[in-house]
Amino acid sequence: MKRPIKIIGVPMDLGANRRGVDMGPSALRIAGLQSRLIQLGYVVEDLGNLPVNIPEVLRIADPRVKYLAEVADVNRLLADRVEQVVAEGATPLVLGGDQSISIGTIAGLASYFHRRGEKIGVLWFDAHADMNTPETTPSGNIHGMPYAVSLGFGVPELTDLKGFRPKLDPSCCVLIGVRDVDPLERENIRRAS
Repeated sequence: MKRPIKIIGVPMDLGANRRGVDMGPSALRIAGLQSRLIQLGYVVEDLGNLPVNIPEVLRIADPRVKYLAEVADVNRLLADRVEQVVAEGATPLVLGGDQSISIGTIAGLASYFHRRGEKIGVLWFDAHADMNTPETTPSGNIHGMPYAVSLGFGVPELTDLKGFRPKLDPSCCVLIGVRDVDPLERENIRRAS
């Protein structure tokens, strides 16, 4: 029997420097994602969207980690939701949004398995390494930091979600398709290896 799928929408673009990816969850729903999964034999429940502010009503407190408090809050909610879904025996399907939502997704999964003394692995398919930290980022956009955060590099507001770090053991992770690495990211990759 197939595990049920629970859809979690996270319409966030606070981690990026460009508006629009916050429409991702709606676009995928309008395109019929749920009905297509049901046609494949899955039981699917859509849990709706997590609440996310838009950048027009917010202020950037630190240009090295733009919208840190807001991105951390959303990822804290997401981590809790993902962990709850897995604990219920379902598969979380997280729709975003910019890539900063992988921080909460990984934190929730890692927390569930950490409590059982197990590790998770990640296949990170991306053209970018996403290994920046506030000290190395050229842009301050958190969407360039989630892999580093999950490996324990960065600010505690993000690295310490769910009360522990790192979320990932580098020996259980692989970067695939990377073609663009910021110069200072290379040192973070070397430190993580």
